[in-house]
Amino acid sequence: MTLSPARIRDPRDFGRVAVLMGGTSSEREVSLDSGRNVLEALVGRGVDAVAVDGIPALVAALTGSVGRRFERVFNILHGNRGGGEDGVLQGLLEALGVPYTGSGVLGSALSMDKIRSKQVWQSLGLPTPGYVSLERGDDVVAAAHELGLPVIVKPACEGSSVGISRCFRDADLAAAVELAARYEGPMLVEKLIEGDEYTVAVLGTDALPSIRIVPAGEYYDYHAKYVAEDTQYLCPGATGLVEQEFGSLALAAFLAVDCSGWGRVDFMRDRAGRSWLLEVNTAPGMTSHSLVPKAARNLGIEFDELVWRVLETSLARPTPGAA
Repeated sequence: MTLSPARIRDPRDFGRVAVLMGGTSSEREVSLDSGRNVLEALVGRGVDAVAVDGIPALVAALTGSVGRRFERVFNILHGNRGGGEDGVLQGLLEALGVPYTGSGVLGSALSMDKIRSKQVWQSLGLPTPGYVSLERGDDVVAAAHELGLPVIVKPACEGSSVGISRCFRDADLAAAVELAARYEGPMLVEKLIEGDEYTVAVLGTDALPSIRIVPAGEYYDYHAKYVAEDTQYLCPGATGLVEQEFGSLALAAFLAVDCSGWGRVDFMRDRAGRSWLLEVNTAPGMTSHSLVPKAARNLGIEFDELVWRVLETSLARPTPGAA
C-alpha cells in the first residue's frame, strides 16, 4: 500500500506547536521519551515547536496575559489522570478552540476505558475477549471461574501494560488483584487469548501494515515493550487476505469508538485463526521501541515524516470558538 502525499510543505503553516509530554500519569516516563523524539523531529523539519510538560503548564501558556502562545498542540501525553488520552485534555482544547492531534473527547474517553470500548465493540458484533468488570472487594475467583481460566487481570483505564497479570490458577488471582488495585478505577478480568499478538496503526483514514509481536519471553509485557532489545517485530505481520482482514478489523474498531487522526489497535489471533480486539491507543508511543514508527517505515516513511503527517491531522479538526 501507499499513502497520499503530505499536504503541507511549509512548516510555517503549522504555526507555533506545543509538544505536550510528560504529565502526571503512570506513563509519564514513556511520554517524556516519546515527546523528546517528536520535538526533535519537528524542529529538524523547521517547525516552531516547543516542549510543554503537562496540562497545567499548557493551560498557563494558552490563557496567560501574554495571550495564546501556540496555534496547535501535538499531544504525546500517555495515559489518564494527568495523561492526555482520557478526553479531559481534548475537552479543554475544544473549549479554547485550539487544534490538536489525535482523537476527540468521545474517542479518547471510550478508548481509555477498556470496559466501555469492549461494550461498544460487542454491541456492533466486533470480536473481543469475554470479560467481567471487577470493583474493589468483588469476588475475583468467581469472575475467573465465570470466564474460565486462564484469565488476565488488569486496570481498566491504564496503558503500556501497567498493572497486568496473567492467571492460570486460582492461587494467582489474589496477587493479580493487589497489583491492579494500585491504580485508580475498576479492574477488568478478561479471558486470556492464547496465540499471537498483533497491532495495526491507523493514520488518517489508512491502516498501516500489521506488526506481529514476538517477545523473547512468554509475554509482551512492559519490559519487552520498552527495555528489551530482543523482542521481534515482524512487519507486515501477515500477507494476502489475512493482512486485509487485519486492516479492516483495525479500522472498524477504531471508528466504532469514534477515534480519529491517528492511533493503534491491538489484538490477538488465537490458534484457530480468530482475531480478538484488545484496545485502541489514541496517543501511541513514539520511542525507539514503539510500533507505529516501525509500521510507517515499512512503507518508506521515516520517523520525521511520520511525525509531520500526524501533525497534519490536526488541520482537519474543527475548532469551535477559535478566534
